Amino acid sequence: MKKLLITGCRGIPAQNGGFETFAEKLSLYLVNKDWDVTVYCQLERKENGGAITEEMWKGVRLVRIPVWGKGALATVLFDLLCMKDAVKRDGLLLTLGYNTAIFNLVMRMLKRQSVINLGGIEWRRSKWGRVAQLWLYLNEKIAIYAANHIVADHPEIKKHIVARGANPQSVSMIAYGGDALSGCDEDLIKSYGLKPHGYALVIARPEPENQIMEIIQAYTHQARNMPLIILGNYSNEKSYHRDVMRAVTNTEAKLLGGIYHRPTVDALRLYAGVYIHGHTVGGTNPSLVEALGAGNFILAHNNRFNRWVSGDAALYSKNKFDLDTLLGEHINRTNLLVSDLKARARLRHQEAFIWTDILGDYETMLEKIVQENVASEVLANTPDNS
Repeated sequence: MKKLLITGCRGIPAQNGGFETFAEKLSLYLVNKDWDVTVYCQLERKENGGAITEEMWKGVRLVRIPVWGKGALATVLFDLLCMKDAVKRDGLLLTLGYNTAIFNLVMRMLKRQSVINLGGIEWRRSKWGRVAQLWLYLNEKIAIYAANHIVADHPEIKKHIVARGANPQSVSMIAYGGDALSGCDEDLIKSYGLKPHGYALVIARPEPENQIMEIIQAYTHQARNMPLIILGNYSNEKSYHRDVMRAVTNTEAKLLGGIYHRPTVDALRLYAGVYIHGHTVGGTNPSLVEALGAGNFILAHNNRFNRWVSGDAALYSKNKFDLDTLLGEHINRTNLLVSDLKARARLRHQEAFIWTDILGDYETMLEKIVQENVASEVLANTPDNS
């Protein structure tokens, strides 16, 4: 039986994050294709006293590893413990993210096959300090040598990693997927006092490169007569979060916090009058893909990442002044351009981001690597009769 070990995410069932959703989708898909799949899950140590535990969930083996804390250092420790356990198990290793690619060198030294899904260009994110950016920059470089194969979720990410020295033949471009939405329960948005198509929506991690502040400033520059709903976890412990919370005071903008009930998030997305996407860094962003799948009217930041994902299915702004202008021209209005863009969004989603297509591409890639590994082992164990 073909075996796969998945590390690099917080675990499944998915509660937050694109990698977690992807890990759940891929593991369930492969189990139905007769793969033996193990997913590593991070726990806080206080939850079970420090013992590593295993359980089966819908045919997927979940290995739960407890670590102290929740921050970046806890994640590094978790990744290290995952690798320590993974080397004892058979199977191809798929690591989601390159933040601790240095640990994947162990697989290389043991001549074990491993794949790294890069995600975005993490070291460019402004939330990291200089030491963290240097660590991420070096680990991105290490990933090129540690992995047998690399997955880039965006053509620009593939160009980037090849420019850093990766062999183009060892890099696959496979985008992130998203569900097509229709027929969500309207009562789920009414519980927040919202009406279908009567609000603008932002779904993003509260980080400067996602331009939450710029979106709020553009939106609240003048009355829009509909609320701006912002999803994401905000805390008084972080200065940027405090700035955002102050910025929405006495405005049409409202913070709903982090909502992880999938039907509610789907309903909020489907019935949004406009979806505003401020992400400036990264590859194929899950939130933008899901906006396409919902057939949203999309206003996105103008950069090469967003441009490839949404193509001609969105309007683009370079800054908050452009966004203010676009909002003034189109919000609260039904016109042929908006209707056409919403139709194009669904077409773009069907063209490039259907989950079954994405997962099928992953299976094909992983099977090829497994088969090449088996062939090389057979060749290595064949006596030389020459």
